[in-house]
Amino acid sequence: MAITLKAKQRQNLKQSVTRELRQEGSIPSVVYGNDKEPITVAVNSIELLKTVRDEGKNAIISLNIEGKDTVDVMLHDYQVDPLKDELIHADFYVVNMSQEMDVEVPVRLEGEAAGSKEGGVVQQPLYDLAVRAKPADIPEEIVVDISELNIGDSVMVSDLKASRNYEITEDDNTTIVSVTPPEEMPEEEPEPLEVDADPEASEEKFEDEKAGTDEAKQ
Repeated sequence: MAITLKAKQRQNLKQSVTRELRQEGSIPSVVYGNDKEPITVAVNSIELLKTVRDEGKNAIISLNIEGKDTVDVMLHDYQVDPLKDELIHADFYVVNMSQEMDVEVPVRLEGEAAGSKEGGVVQQPLYDLAVRAKPADIPEEIVVDISELNIGDSVMVSDLKASRNYEITEDDNTTIVSVTPPEEMPEEEPEPLEVDADPEASEEKFEDEKAGTDEAKQ
């Protein structure tokens, strides 16, 4: 089910107007794709962030553009001000609900690996999976249960159960998560004993020290 988001069409694209728009809590956006003429709009930044946070980055959004027909879109891209950490622009892609599309779906690990209780380290080299599906069938996330993984075990793309609603297009041999042995601390080597490189010199030194001791006794 699509989530509704209101938008206002932007006619004036001057920088001063755009600045005022952001100060009011909205962000400039563009709606395009699926052979549709691009439309410049503005949406409330807080409502957009809430939608993405609650529904996921692949959520189908029913964009209600003031004065125009409602269109089904997905958030395709966005820009953030690196200094203020604020959303400053968004791109919406018009989707065809009956046509498959390629997206990235986040992977979430579930459970505690059995091997981690023995000191094993859980490593996740893949955080997103390439998936092909119709917009309404795109999963919010793909859950991988790691509770039975022991040290040396791993889960690959080929291990995931197939779904009739979507196709995973990632390479089957790609590792999603693994449990590696704990890193062993290197043993400290004992310091070597100091040995005189010249045994004859050591013997002469010993004889000299002995002779000095005998003379002292006399």
